[in-house]
Formats: sequence, structure tokens, C-alpha cells
Amino acid sequence: MATRKSGPLDAMVGARISMLRINRGMSQAMLAERIGVTFQQMQKYERGANRVGANRLSQVASVLGVSVSELFESSRAESPGLNSSVRLLAEPGVLRVLKAYARTTSPRVRLRIAKLVESIASRTPGAKAKVALFNTVDPGERRKSPSRG
Repeated sequence: MATRKSGPLDAMVGARISMLRINRGMSQAMLAERIGVTFQQMQKYERGANRVGANRLSQVASVLGVSVSELFESSRAESPGLNSSVRLLAEPGVLRVLKAYARTTSPRVRLRIAKLVESIASRTPGAKAKVALFNTVDPGERRKSPSRG
């Protein structure tokens, strides 16, 4: 009998489970307990390392308050690559950062946040010079800023 290996769809479903779980403020351990699996098994499901059976998908959907079909929604719209938005949203801390970003109303601050995160993400041995640029104020922006005298 051939062994079943997980594939891209399994990874996409796992990422969707993770995103929905995080959005509801639920830990992996809590979801695992509610569906009757170990924390480690839940990690494997979310990473797409293990396939999630039909019965287990039904349990997960019930606990998360969604239909089983919603666990597959994004897989039809996007390819299950590393750059898909669902995959990115499933990364630890992403929703927290996005929620904080959404509370920020200043376009200038939003731009600086984006540049800071991009700089940190692309850190190389020469990145210190790039990060140092954030400590300087652009002469044009200095005129726009209220004085702090």
C-alpha cells in the first residue's frame, strides 16, 4: 500500500487553519485539545507536514466556527506558494503587527514602519548603514514637522 504524503493543498489548508485560529485568539494547544490531538500534531497540520482527515477537518471547522469549505477558500484563489497572503498571515506575529499598523493613521508613520520592517528583513552585514538612515530626518520632512522648541 502506498503511503500518502502531504502536498501543497495540505499546506494551504494548514495555513488557513492557522490564520483562522490566530484571528480568534486561540493557541495551538487550545485548538489541539478541543479536537482531541496533541499540540505537536496540531503544529504538523498547520505546517502542512501531516494531512488533515475529513473527520478532523470537520472538528476543526466546528471549533473555529467556519464551514469546512472555508478551510479551502484561498486555495482556489491563490497558488499555495510561500508568497500567498494566507501563508504569510499564518506566520507567527503577523496579525499582531498588521493590527497595530492598521491603528496607525499617519501615512508618514506607516511608510517608516514599512521601511523599518523591510530593512530588518533584509539584514546583511552592511545593513547597519541602512538602519542608520532611519535615525536621520529627511531635510524636506524636517520642514513639515512641528517644531519642538
